[in-house]
Amino acid sequence: MWQIWTISALKTIIILIKLRRYSMPEVTPFQVLIVDDHPLMRRGIRQLLELDPAFHVVAEAGDGASAIDLANRIEPDLILLDLNMKGLSGLDTLNALRRDGVTAQIIILTVSDSASDIYALIDAGADGYLLKDSDPEVLLEAIRKGANGGKVFSDRVNEYLRERERFGAQEDPFSILTERELDVLHELAQGLSNKQIASVLNISEQTVKVHIRNLLRKLNVRSRVAATILFLQTRGMQ
Repeated sequence: MWQIWTISALKTIIILIKLRRYSMPEVTPFQVLIVDDHPLMRRGIRQLLELDPAFHVVAEAGDGASAIDLANRIEPDLILLDLNMKGLSGLDTLNALRRDGVTAQIIILTVSDSASDIYALIDAGADGYLLKDSDPEVLLEAIRKGANGGKVFSDRVNEYLRERERFGAQEDPFSILTERELDVLHELAQGLSNKQIASVLNISEQTVKVHIRNLLRKLNVRSRVAATILFLQTRGMQ
């Protein structure tokens, strides 16, 4: 969950920013678009960014479709994008933005530390992946680095990335699944319901549910959608 920022933490940030003002020349602030379907969250992010003169929040969007429209019209320098939103997901929104040729730095700001979400968003072209429970001063510094063109990731995200690099990005994550679990996942990735999968594989619907529960646990993903994304990105439709 998004941690409550303490008054002392925010005061510390303000002091550090004031000190930097005296040591740095005036620069044009980064134009920022905040995308999150929770108004309170957008307000919190805006308030944090407004503590730093390096940022100017030019617009907010509560859904992916609005974000795509705004990004194409106002051409921000930086987009802070939530992952789990009503309507278009953060992944769908990111794909659409890149497809439209939006050149802004796009940083995912989310509560999800699921490996499948992290890999999917980064592979889709996100310039950073930050967790909302980060300390505000750490978060602000990371956003500043990302706005300047760097790749920024929270510590837990970096752990997943190092793990993937260590074992090789091309390693088959599905090698731990049984043959039947793979069969179920393949049909799942084609959009079939539990009942349809049961019919295709000639097994009971309850057995399908058991296989899905087991494969989600083995793949360390939280939903059928996340498992499908991981499958399609790794193997494609075979």
